[in-house]
Order: sequence, then structure tokens, then C-alpha cells
Amino acid sequence: MEQTKHQHFILFKPYGYLSQFVNNQTRRKNKKMLGELYAFPKNTMAIGRLDEHSEGLLLFTTDGKTSEFIRSTKVEKEYYAQVDGLITSEAVEKLKNGVEIGFEGIKYTTKKCKTFKIEEPHNLPKRSKKIRDERHGPTSWVSITLTEGKFRQVRKMTAAVGFPTLRLIRVSIGNIHLSKMQPRAVIEVNNFM
Repeated sequence: MEQTKHQHFILFKPYGYLSQFVNNQTRRKNKKMLGELYAFPKNTMAIGRLDEHSEGLLLFTTDGKTSEFIRSTKVEKEYYAQVDGLITSEAVEKLKNGVEIGFEGIKYTTKKCKTFKIEEPHNLPKRSKKIRDERHGPTSWVSITLTEGKFRQVRKMTAAVGFPTLRLIRVSIGNIHLSKMQPRAVIEVNNFM
């Protein structure tokens, strides 16, 4: 029996795109889809998602087992969040130890995670849409590494400790990093791990 050769892709998802290939919404027809960026083969699936306003690393595969493994709690996902205000060490500690957020109408306490304040990342490209200008007060950056991925989790976590997220970039999934990739770039790879 011949074994199917699967295809795997790494994408730098730009700001303003939905993490899907086809617009199945009836109200919002003018949304940008990932299928506009690359001719992905049939049966390609996104491994996890990033919301429309988030950027960064997104993986695609034609292999369901690979997708399931990467979405599992065995694989860490690191995010850089630019937050409103100068994040405090107390807020970072709360994020590390788990905070209560709403998920599907119920309260949920996030799992412990790696979290620390970082300097503004210089290797990230400017976002296509400006966040805001300095007159609105200071911002700061935090790195949050999760093994879970609830809907808009990082945004909900930083808001729960009083520092809403203004910009969110997923910079790594397991041992795969954005490195010097630019928004819209797609790289086909033999495997992910």
C-alpha cells in the first residue's frame, strides 16, 4: 500500500487576515483570507488559529495526525504581546500562575505558563496598521508561552491583569520560530518536528 506524502507549510500571518481559506460569513464579505496569500493544496488545514487582529506564526498541513500533535499540550506556543501601559512585575506573576478568564460563557483559570517582560522586539516588522501614537500613553511588551490555546486567550489574560493587548504576535510553535520571516511569507517544509 502506497503511503500518502503530506505537505507542511509555515506562514507569517499578517494583520487583518482571517485564519481560514474561504469566507463563510454572510455579513462580512470583504474579509481577507489566507488562501489569497498562497495556492495551498487541497485538504490543507491550519494548525490552530490566530484572530484577525493577531499576527505571526501559523502552520499548515495536509496531515491530521501532525495537526493534532501540534495543537496538543505537548507543544509550547510563544507570543509577544504589546500591552497598554507599563506592565508590572505583579501582573507578570499573576499571568505566570494563571488568571481567571471567560471561555464559552463560563469562568476558566488558565494553566501556569512562562511569562516575562521583554524589551520592544526590534526584529519584528512594523504592523500594516498603526497601533496608536505615543500621546495615548506608554506601552510595554511581555512574552507569554502557553501549552493551551483557548479562544483569544492571551488577549483575555492580559486584560484580566489590567494591561489590554494592543498587538499580538505568535513568534514560535515548538522549535519553529518566525526568525527573519516577513508578513505574507510562506515556506514549504518536509516536516515540523
